[in-house]
Amino acid sequence: MAKIGCNVINCSHNDSGICYANKISVTGKKARTSNHTCCSSFLDESTYSTLTNNTNNDGPCNMVSCNVKTCNYNAGNICALNDIAVTSNVGRANLYSETYCSSFKCK
Repeated sequence: MAKIGCNVINCSHNDSGICYANKISVTGKKARTSNHTCCSSFLDESTYSTLTNNTNNDGPCNMVSCNVKTCNYNAGNICALNDIAVTSNVGRANLYSETYCSSFKCK
């Protein structure tokens, strides 16, 4: 079961550093570094409030859709890693493009 660590402190799905979205989607066309990826499931808590109970199995998120074709861990658009980490380039992200998958490894 995948575990998604989240260091994006103002994401609505973040509960004590663990993602509680139903599933997340990591994107990044032609990414060569982790900074070229992003978590397109990011929602700012100031707009969407707290959504940490948004999972189908009443626990942390365990599904990572990976749309980063250049990632070594992309296995048919599903992340093959057991644990990944999502973080931000800024203190408080405003847009999903200010997040990234720090577990990314280019092929």
